[in-house]
Parts: sequence; C-alpha cells; structure tokens
Amino acid sequence: MDVMPQQDPDARPQPSVPSAPGGGALPAPGALPPPPDALPPPPDVLPPPSALRTSLRRAAVGAVAAGVLVAGALAAVPEEDRAAAVPGAADRARAATTAGAPASLSELTALIRDRQGRVRSRPADAPAWAALGSAYVQWARRSADSGYYPRAEEALKRSLAAVPGERGNSAAWVGLAELADARNDFPAAKKWGETVRDRAPKDPGTWTVYPALIDAYNGLGDYAAAGAATERFAALRKGAAALGRTAERYRDLGWREDALVTAQEAAARSTTPAQKAGALHRLGDLARERGEPGEALAQYDAALRTDRGHHASLAGRARALTALGRSDEAMVQYQRVLERLPRPEYALELAELYQSLDLDGDAASQYRTFLRMTAGAERNGVDESVSLARYESDHGDPRAAVALMRAAWSGGRRSAEVADALGWALHRAGRPEEGLGFAARAADSGVRSASYAYHLGAIEAEAGDRGAARRHLSQALRTDPEFSPLGAPAARRLLDGLGEPPAGGPQDLRDRPDAEEAAPESRQEVPAATAAGPGPATPAVSAAPAPKTSGSPPAPVASAAPAVPAAAAAPAASALPAASAVPEKGAPGA
Repeated sequence: MDVMPQQDPDARPQPSVPSAPGGGALPAPGALPPPPDALPPPPDVLPPPSALRTSLRRAAVGAVAAGVLVAGALAAVPEEDRAAAVPGAADRARAATTAGAPASLSELTALIRDRQGRVRSRPADAPAWAALGSAYVQWARRSADSGYYPRAEEALKRSLAAVPGERGNSAAWVGLAELADARNDFPAAKKWGETVRDRAPKDPGTWTVYPALIDAYNGLGDYAAAGAATERFAALRKGAAALGRTAERYRDLGWREDALVTAQEAAARSTTPAQKAGALHRLGDLARERGEPGEALAQYDAALRTDRGHHASLAGRARALTALGRSDEAMVQYQRVLERLPRPEYALELAELYQSLDLDGDAASQYRTFLRMTAGAERNGVDESVSLARYESDHGDPRAAVALMRAAWSGGRRSAEVADALGWALHRAGRPEEGLGFAARAADSGVRSASYAYHLGAIEAEAGDRGAARRHLSQALRTDPEFSPLGAPAARRLLDGLGEPPAGGPQDLRDRPDAEEAAPESRQEVPAATAAGPGPATPAVSAAPAPKTSGSPPAPVASAAPAVPAAAAAPAASALPAASAVPEKGAPGA
C-alpha cells in the first residue's frame, strides 16, 4: 500500500538553492573521471522537506518491527542484495524511476533517505550514487524545485567517478540523460541516451534509457526517431508506462481516437496511485485539447482523488475552469498550484488570465513573478527560453524573443513548439513573411493544436492570404473554442474582421491575382536551416506504429476514483460570435 503523508507533502517552505557544484562540464562518454581522492567531498545531501517526515517516522516504526523478523534472513543475503530483499517504498520508487514511470512523493522521499544513508556509509557505492541522482531529478520534477538539479548532477558525477560508465555503470549515464531532459538540454540527453543504447543495442536491459531518449528526440523535433524509440520501448517493456508513451505518440501524430483508447488502457493497467494519477491526467489533457473542458475537469479531479500529491492536475483544473468561464475558481486554483508546484508556465498563464479580466495590477505583478521564476530555474541549469520567448513576444520585446528562438533553433531544437514560438516571435517583430514557414511547420507537425492554428492564421492574415487565414482561424476555434483567455478572443475578432469569403468560388478567395500561383510555395516543405542562417526544415516523416483500427475501448478504470469515460471524437464546432473590430497586428498568442 502506498505510504502517504498525513498532511499535504508540498505545503512547505522551499529548500535553499545550492550553488552549482564542482563546476566544469560533465564527463563525455568514454572520458576517464578524476580519481576519487581528487573529487570534492560528498554534496550536502539535504533531506526532502520536513512536511514529509511524518510518513518517514511511520515507515521507520514499521521498519523496526519488520527488522526483528527479517534479521535472520538478511544474514544469509549478500550485502549487495539486501536492499532488494526487503521490498518497501524505496524499492517501489527505485523501480518506478528506472522504468520511466512516476513515483509518489512519499516513495521518492523514502528512496532519497535510503540512498543518502547508503552513500554516507559507503562513499564509493556507484549504484547508490546513481539511484540518488535519479531520485533527485524526479523530486525536482514533481516539486518544481530546480535546486535539486545541481545535487543530482553532483551525485551522478560521483557515481561515474567510482565506476565509469564504460565499466558497466550505465545507470549513471541514464541519470544524466534524465537530468538533461529535465533541464531542456535535449542535445545532451540524446548524447547520453544513445551512448547507453549503442553500447548494447540488443540487451533487453537497455529499456531503462528509452523514456529519456523519447523525450530527447521529441525536444529536438526528430519525430521519426521518437516514433522508433517508442516502438522499441513498447517491445522491450510492456505495461502502463509503455502504453502511456504510445498514447502520447498517437496524440503527436493527430490520431486522437487511437490516443484516447491507448490512454484509457494505460489508466486501466496502472499498478500504483502515482502511475494511475498520471494516466488520468493524460486523459484530462486529451479532453482539454479536444475542446471538452468539462470532461477534462472530471479527469483531473479523478487524478487528484487517486494521488493528492499529483499537483500538475491542479494546474489542469485551473485551465479547464478558465475554459469553462469560471474565472474566479480558476484564479484560486492557479494560486494554489503555484504554492505547491511553482512552474514558470503556470505563473505566465495566471498573469494572462488576470490580463484578460482587466486586472492590470495583478497581471503586472504575476508577470514579474514569472520572470523571477525563470531566472531562478536558469541559475540551476534549466533552459527556459521557450517560455521566455512566449512572454517577450506578447508582453515584452519581440526582438528578444526572436533572438532566443533563433539560438534554440540553431542549437538543434527543431520541435513544433520551438517552430511555433519562432514563427510567432517573427510575426510580432513585424516580419510575418519570415515567420510564416515556421508557423506552418508547427501547424503541420501532426498534433492538433488550437494555438498553432491560431498563430498560423494570424500570420497569414497579416501576409494578405485571407482564405488560408480564415481556414486556420476557424480550425483553431473548432479544435478548442477557449484555448487561451487572450488568444481565443483575439482569434474570434480577427476572423470576424476578415469577413465572409467573396462570391464566385475558390478562385476568388485571394486578394491578389498572383496569389494563386504564389500560395503553393508557402505550403511547400522548406529547406533545413544552417548554423549561419537558421530557417524551417522539412518535417520529419513519422516511423510510429500504425494506428489501431479495430477493437473497442477498454472498460472504465477500476479504482476508488474512477475516471469519467472520455469521448472519442471532438464536439461539433460552435458558432463563432461576432466581434466589433479587428485586433491590431500581432494579437496576443496562446
């Protein structure tokens, strides 16, 4: 049974943020680490927040009683196997973190304490250092406390110093890939992940690296490689974690029905509260992207009933409530989630909600909070350039946003997210012709994103392609009529300002006589960028598995907090309300 704390585990003061440990770059694959006596002393492995100590004390009392019963058995177990001889919260967390599955906060706490004790008594225990580093990464992600990333880096360095990766310490390399993904350093994550995979490509044990590789490929926009990695992970490791990754792949390809059925199966086959909450949250996201905020709200509520420490579902509730027009409740939810999971993206969303309600003072204060959060994350090695570019494009200096996204693009990040952010930044900076190709690449990537369609339609309207602009703006509002408190109203105003298509049929939809010949060029695949002059590249062809065409959705999830059955198809488009005026160039984005 999951050991849950008696009080909310994240209602706590934030731990102090340590300075970056050691300095210098991580050792490259194959490089010899410094000798152990040349390393700094062990890092300050501070315990997780004190609010979780209640559950640890309860676990300790049980461990004392259990220790009397198992002492004789431990005497016959080799020292290195003793941790596996007594299953518990730490073992469950270790299994989850190496399987690409979530662990509960209490399980992560037990694992961190267990591995801290191990490395204090055995400073050269490479597996213990690797497990501690991976646990720190998971804790940082679950708590949005980026101060744990430097601690994770130091623990993984010490693991490699004790036993290099080329001598069998692949767990530390996997941990470095996970850490790089968490910091949005996808080129580094790819390097570490491929190092593990390529050293033993046929070894079934390499499945542990595939979740990190999938994240790296998606972050780089290499969707063909992401699809192949997802297939390989599903072949090597059955169960909820692989099903969840497959559902996300189907979602990225725009196969909504297949994503829904697979996500439902992942929820049904989840074996722990943390895993089931993650699966229910995924179902909520799928519903919200279909424009069904009521269904999404029900799924997020089910996730929170299953695991009250799944604070990302609080943010999901806030987004769903915003779409439902329940702004007062949404603001409360955003404030609540920012106390427990202070991610910059949530602060930006709350600021835009305030702005949409003409609460200018609150919006300005929240934008400042967002900037403080991103600065703190970047001090701990997290790349927040996409979030910053979105802020600068709509609320700051669009030229700064262009510079940020140009740097990301030339650095290898060619994802739909970066393409969309760069295209929108160029548009907001007064260069819509340059932004058009990037926005088209994002919208054509496969995922059905209302925000991507809105950005593309707005850029097309600015460029004079009124027919294409009508099509994409209408698509955005059909996909999710309330996709953003600022962007959705702007899309409606812009669409209304474009007016009805002229009479006479498709040949008369464009303003310029030569537009019919020029338009195909804007829709053609554009060449890949060079380091000297980045530009949009040809979209990758997916190697993902074919969608399912038969079979019915699995039975509803059997749990104390069942998910509300999700609909497989998007609702019919609602009528677009008229607006009074066309917005100024570059209306706020999603």
